[in-house]
Parts: sequence; structure tokens; C-alpha cells
Amino acid sequence: MIRKILLIAILALGGAAACAWTPDIPRAELHAKYLSDESDLVEVAGTVLHVRDSGPRDAETVVMIHGFGSSLHTWEDWAAVLEADYRTVRFDMPGAGLSPADPLDDYTDPRVVSLLLALMDRLEIPDAVLIGNSIGGRIAWRMAAEHPARVSGLVLVAPDGFASPTFSYGEAPEVPAIMHASKVFMPRWAVRPNLAVAYADPDALDEPTLERYHDLLLAPGNRGALISRMEQTVLTDPVPFLERIDVPVLLVWGEEDGMIPVENGQDYLDALPNARLVRLPDLGHLPMEEGPARSLEPVLEFLASRNDS
Repeated sequence: MIRKILLIAILALGGAAACAWTPDIPRAELHAKYLSDESDLVEVAGTVLHVRDSGPRDAETVVMIHGFGSSLHTWEDWAAVLEADYRTVRFDMPGAGLSPADPLDDYTDPRVVSLLLALMDRLEIPDAVLIGNSIGGRIAWRMAAEHPARVSGLVLVAPDGFASPTFSYGEAPEVPAIMHASKVFMPRWAVRPNLAVAYADPDALDEPTLERYHDLLLAPGNRGALISRMEQTVLTDPVPFLERIDVPVLLVWGEEDGMIPVENGQDYLDALPNARLVRLPDLGHLPMEEGPARSLEPVLEFLASRNDS
């Protein structure tokens, strides 16, 4: 997936030299636009995370983990429904959304898993259903494998993790030097093709959503963190992890996913002992954004069936 993003980004950035310099947006300006409350900035394990914690505190908890280049806002429509019956926690990974870059400059999976564990401790959440998209799905299943007592179920939305012809296990991707130009040049037109490919219908990407992605990519430190996350991503064969997961798992996948093909769902079904796959016609890699009501239906059914059993 990351290499596909890189190829699109290279094409988009090819004309960057002809564009105006794209400076960071001051944090105060971004906070005024996207931060609900200053208390949502929480210190966790040596860094600061932007966290939204809503819904009844005595209800079952769901923790939602966004994908590459995204933010907790990707779950907005799902969270608005879930928070009626579930404690609903979302957070921005370090160097994404409104979370500052990690002072350790560590964007590896083990670091993010450790932050998730520390965040749950901080919020006094003994266990939760994890909902993750793309690399957020990869973090979710790794957390479930390594800390099974803390995970009561998994909803994996087009999860990342299996190797592809251009991304092998044990090897970090080669990030072309031109990608570093994004620290200086990142006009909105360059962001649109990178994001539109995640939709089955590119026209479904509306201007407010594009503006939000672009704004948050311009948060101080986020562009550097994005590149560091690419450089530090080393895939590990997921099968030994997945085989250890015995909690119920729901796989949700858009059939028109242009980032991680729906056929990868079979790889997960083969490895997970207790999983089922829901395929969503006419939706892409971000079904919670492109078709929120339709994509949430199987998730609500999954959560309800767990509570009834």
C-alpha cells in the first residue's frame, strides 16, 4: 500500500517546483478549526496525543485507529452513531492530525502499540473492541496478538499487513528523494489524487474533506513524520500474529479498494480462527468516509451479536 501511495505522490509532486512554497499552518489556527477542547490533548508515554473520548463511560469501549496520512476525523460519521451506546475513543497517531511529532522520532508498529496500551491505561480502559483502517488495522491486530487481555474484539477495515509484489517482508520501502520536497511543497492539488484513489468514486471526495486532510498535513512536524513513518515501516509476516488471535473479528472491505485489494481478505480469513468478511460493493479504501451509513451496518450488527452471545 505505501509504495502505491509513493508512486502517486511522485506523479503529483513532479510539478512541485512550479508551485508556491507551502508553509506549515500554525497550531493555534489548526486548534481553532479542528480541536474540540484543550483537554483532548493528552500526554501519553512521552508524547502528546489528540484524543476524542465520547459516549457513556460505563458502556463497552471501542477504540478507533486511523490509517496512513489520516486523522481521527476519518471516523466522524461512525463515532456519531457509536457514541450513543458505546464509549467511543479515537486518537491521532503521533505526527498525524493534531498529535505533534513523536519526540523519539519512532513511528514503528511496536511504538504505536505501546502508545495505544499506555493510552488505554491512562483512560482506565481494561479492554476494548479495536476498530482500525489500513495501517490502523495492522496496529489493531498486532495489539490483539501481543496483548490479548486488552482486546475483546476486532473490526478491521481494509487492514494493511500482508506483503505485495512491491513491498516485501523485512524490508523498509525506499522513499524517493522527491518525497522530501513535500516538506516544502504540498499544494492542495497534489493531495487530491493521493486521496481520491482511496475512493471508489473520486467525485465522492468533497472539498471540506480535502481541505481537512490538507490542513492537517500542514500541521508543524506532520510532513516530516509522514516520511519517517514510511521509512520506518518494515512489514513482518502477519500469519504468526493472526493465528494467536481468538477474539471475534469482522473484516470490512470495499470491493473497489484501489489501495489494498479486497482479495487480501481471504489471506486474513485463512489465518484468523474466528473471522468473517463483509464485502461492500461500490466502495473503496475508506468506506467509513465514502459510505458511512452502509459500511457501519455490519459493524453495529457485529457489536450487538457479541453482546448477545
